[in-house]
Formats: sequence, structure tokens, C-alpha cells
Amino acid sequence: MSGGEGLAIVAGTGTLPRLLADECVRLGRDYTIIKFPDVDLAWTSGHPIIPAEFEKPGRLFSDMHRVGCTEVVFAGGMRRPKLNPLRFDLKMLRILPKVLAGLRSGDDAALRLAAGIFEAEGFRLVAAQQLLADLVSPAGVLTFTSPSEADLQDIERARAIVSALGAVDVGQAAVVAQGICLGLETIQGTDRLLNFVAVGGEEFRPDPNGAKGVLFKAPKPGQDRRMDLPTVGPQTIRNAMDAGLAGIAVEADGALMLDLPQMLRIANDAGFFIYGVEKS
Repeated sequence: MSGGEGLAIVAGTGTLPRLLADECVRLGRDYTIIKFPDVDLAWTSGHPIIPAEFEKPGRLFSDMHRVGCTEVVFAGGMRRPKLNPLRFDLKMLRILPKVLAGLRSGDDAALRLAAGIFEAEGFRLVAAQQLLADLVSPAGVLTFTSPSEADLQDIERARAIVSALGAVDVGQAAVVAQGICLGLETIQGTDRLLNFVAVGGEEFRPDPNGAKGVLFKAPKPGQDRRMDLPTVGPQTIRNAMDAGLAGIAVEADGALMLDLPQMLRIANDAGFFIYGVEKS
């Protein structure tokens, strides 16, 4: 184990939890996957796992201490649980008012609450980007194709929208074409946003020969960047292309890019742009 510190990976859906586990294997670091019900983790065969239940945090914390976990990282998407009061352990009964308040809050508030609960049990919260620094979005145009002047204007419009959206803890992304907001990210996530634009966005572009539109993603203002940093990957590129967009933009140093080489291959083959926008 590197540094005598075991890492608990609270694993949701997507590629990021697997990348973190693979990095621990590469470094020879002790780690454990925390697996909650209804989270598809088909890749975890051969990895150390603690099965967890939302209703029984006391058991989870005990198991984490038993295997030597001192740090915890949240990675991947996870739906808010439907709790069964008949299954609550004593720890859940003690923290229940906080948990219920968190479930009725925005994502950032809910994650801050979850982080506080783990920290109160003596675990240190670390960010995925601390462990996988090469995933952090760089600044500048990353593809052969650059955004046009019209695309840059759409990016600025989307930035303003995402900032306003994030201020009320709703989402981290918006799609804008020709100055028109075609869709916003809410609790359903970016893939659903892009699918929505793919189905109904075309009719709302004023000029059929004008700018096709952009997806922009950035952290919420004041967000705890140890958790839920915006993420894009190859499927994001494919979905954005299916939505008829010209490219995607993210805040430089404010997003994670999963499998950037593949993202670039897909984008460059299609004349699609990927752009890391400097924070203003």
C-alpha cells in the first residue's frame, strides 16, 4: 500500500471508478470498491468490494475501517436512493434528518452532506483529479477543427446560462445554437440533455445554414471540486454529434476528460471541435 493509506472508491456508473481502481493497481495501493445496490459495476470482478446499503451506513463505515480505508473518493453517477425505513441501522437513525434534507437539495448540496458524513467518521475526502491529474481538461482547442466566431459567441452565451443554472445548484451544462438555448442539464444528466436536443432541437435553430450549436460544461459557482466535477468522454462526443452540434467546450481545469485520445479520434474524423475555455 502506498503511503499506508487505503482508498475507498464510492463507485457510481461510468468509466471513472474503473480508471481509479486501475490506477491503484498500477501504483500498488490498497483500495476497496464501495458498491451500492442498482449500480451496474460489471467491471469489478477481481477487485476488492464492500457491498453497501444506503440504509446501513454504520455497517459500511465499520467495514471500511476494518479493511484499512483512510481516504474516500466519489466517482461516477448515482441515483438518489429510495430509502426503506424498516432497514435503517442506528447510525442512519442518528443522521436521518441530515440525509432527508440532502435528498431534497441540489446535487452539490447533497454531495457536500455525504462528504461531511464520511469526514465525521474520520475519512479524508480526496478528488478524482488528485489521483488522475492527466484527466483534467487542458486549455485551448484540442482538435484539428476550431470553433468559428459564431461558435465562440454561442459558447459565451452557454457559459452565462451554465453559471446562472449552477448558482441554484441545478446543472452543469447547456446547449446553445445561434444564441438560442436548446436545452439545459438537470438531474437527468448530459446524455439525456443531448438526446433531447437531437430529437427536438433542429426546428429551433433560426437559420438552417447558421451555427449548429455547442455543448458547454463547467463546475457550478462555489462547487466543492472534490466531487462531481463535470465529465466528458467518447460517448459525449458521439451524442453531441448525433444532436447536430459543431463541438463541445468545457472550462479549462474544470472538467475531466475520459479517454481523451479516443475523444480526439472521433472528433477529428468528423470535423468536430473540443475546446477548453479559460476561466474568466
